[in-house]
Amino acid sequence: MSTLGPVVGYEPGTVDLHSPGLPAACRGRIWERSRLEWYARGGGDPLQLLSDFAASHGVPLEDISGSPSVIGSSTCGIAVLLSPPSVIPSPAPAVPDLVAIAFEHAPGHRPSRIPGPGFTVGNWTPSWRPSEHAAAVEEVRSAISRGDVYVVNLVGHTSAPFAGDPAPALARVAALPGARYGGVLRGEAWWLATASPETLVEVSGGRAVTRPIKGTRPATAAGRADLLGSAKERAEHVMIVDLERNDLARVAAVGSVQVEELFAIRRWSGLWQAESTVSARLAPGVGLADLLRAVWPGGSVTGAPKLAAIDIVARLEPVGRGPSMGACGWIGHDRDGRLTIDLGLTIRTAAIADGRVHLWAGGGIVWDSDPVAEVAEAAAKTAPIKAALRG
Repeated sequence: MSTLGPVVGYEPGTVDLHSPGLPAACRGRIWERSRLEWYARGGGDPLQLLSDFAASHGVPLEDISGSPSVIGSSTCGIAVLLSPPSVIPSPAPAVPDLVAIAFEHAPGHRPSRIPGPGFTVGNWTPSWRPSEHAAAVEEVRSAISRGDVYVVNLVGHTSAPFAGDPAPALARVAALPGARYGGVLRGEAWWLATASPETLVEVSGGRAVTRPIKGTRPATAAGRADLLGSAKERAEHVMIVDLERNDLARVAAVGSVQVEELFAIRRWSGLWQAESTVSARLAPGVGLADLLRAVWPGGSVTGAPKLAAIDIVARLEPVGRGPSMGACGWIGHDRDGRLTIDLGLTIRTAAIADGRVHLWAGGGIVWDSDPVAEVAEAAAKTAPIKAALRG
């Protein structure tokens, strides 16, 4: 654990950076108190480490099935970044696999951060060519035809050299329209920005909610009609909703799992996306580590059945997912001091380390997926991030 000083909450008029999921009322008012940065190569259980770190700052996570009070009066909340487990090395190994940062409200004047020189991005280099991506889609289709899996989320990666101060560019990424978890985190040797619209899990008053997103089209009238009318997209989406129902049922009170909304159309930047809402009342004694072991990594970025899909991903994807397709967000409290948890999936995410900026994108593959269309969908998802980085 190390204290690196304030990394968010800069004065108005400089660079507006804030953690993913940070309540709007706290923006510009918080100061870093301490942090934990952990790498998987060091061994240990990241979920237990997160719980222990939170407890040391008066934030109880061992039983979140009721409405526990946050007893650390000086703690505003804890920003979280959690990379998915992976057997493939990350192309950005300087980014920790777990980051937990405790913040408090800052009294009085705080130092401001003046933006540095402009940020420039060089040519993008994908980790696989379009033909290799398409061939991986065909491999997934073969696995589906054998009955190994029903759907697999296949993710690609691209990176580019950069120069200058990343803060203004990453602030633009975090501000993309529809970014429910828009925000920036950084350490001494790494930066990360997310424009994620997708909820991995939200908890308040013992009720857990997940909002899987699956299905994408251009944000046009024709794109919306095509998404609503696509049997392929709806089937893929329902498979993931069913997986999320099963995941939540592992930690839910009997009979409490329900689908509150199915295949609702939302807008993220220049894209339509289909989202559902699945909720459950947590069983007595369930802690955050128990909940995350049930739902993380999210089904929309793995596939179904989840373990079989993860095995295929590990065999086919060209590089590790690093901090993408994991979790980021905020653990805090409401006005009454009761615990709240709001973690999004780290999709639509950019990481910067070791002189390069990294992006990941992909999509769910089912038996009738078109390889060319899947490659195009991944490119469509990275296009707004690339544009924001360029400014």
